Amino acid sequence: MLKISDMNVYYGSIYAIKGVDFEVNEGEIVTLIGANGAGKSTILKTISGLLRSKTGSIEFDGEAIGNTASHTIVKRGLAHVPEGRRVFLQMSVQENLEMGNYTQSNKTMNQRIEQVFERFPRLLERRKQVAGTLSGGEQQMLAMGRALMSRPKLLMLDEPSMGLAPLLVEQIFDIIRELNKAGVTILLVEQNANMALNIADRGYVLETGKIVLTDSAKALQANDAVRKAYLGG
Repeated sequence: MLKISDMNVYYGSIYAIKGVDFEVNEGEIVTLIGANGAGKSTILKTISGLLRSKTGSIEFDGEAIGNTASHTIVKRGLAHVPEGRRVFLQMSVQENLEMGNYTQSNKTMNQRIEQVFERFPRLLERRKQVAGTLSGGEQQMLAMGRALMSRPKLLMLDEPSMGLAPLLVEQIFDIIRELNKAGVTILLVEQNANMALNIADRGYVLETGKIVLTDSAKALQANDAVRKAYLGG
């Protein structure tokens, strides 16, 4: 579903992503793990058109999207929940979800909002509440719900557990599993490597802008070097 070849990304003179290749197959949960500053978020931003790769190609569903505008990429079925949630703080929960509908028909918007509320009952309780007054966990649910309004085939999640209490982290990861079972392919960037590998099919390990290791999630969890560097043991 997603194929990255020879991705090279610069921030000015800083060489951030160095010749990265990887792929995500339909129906998978694939995770990128690595230390802070390894380039995980940069890769997601480049896939979603917020940054550009100097070389290589990005293919989504068989089409090249390396030079495609972000809103067109969303329309094609690739949604990105950014690090830090980035909900519209002055708008209500309902209005945030309506904003997520901008690539879709208004005729079916209310139906999709109801589907989001079924998946996230907490948001239904907060429907008219201003998003800036929600807790961190509720904002994360809202960011995910807003992305689902675009009916994505592939959902990219950047640090969904950041700043959340352990109980909420479990809840968010349960929702990610449910979305995947419902047919959404997932590309997950997550600082909590243990949690990410617990739900992923495969993983890629990123160090200073390069992929240094790839394997099944179970094999990565059993790998001594990975355990020492990222899994606390």
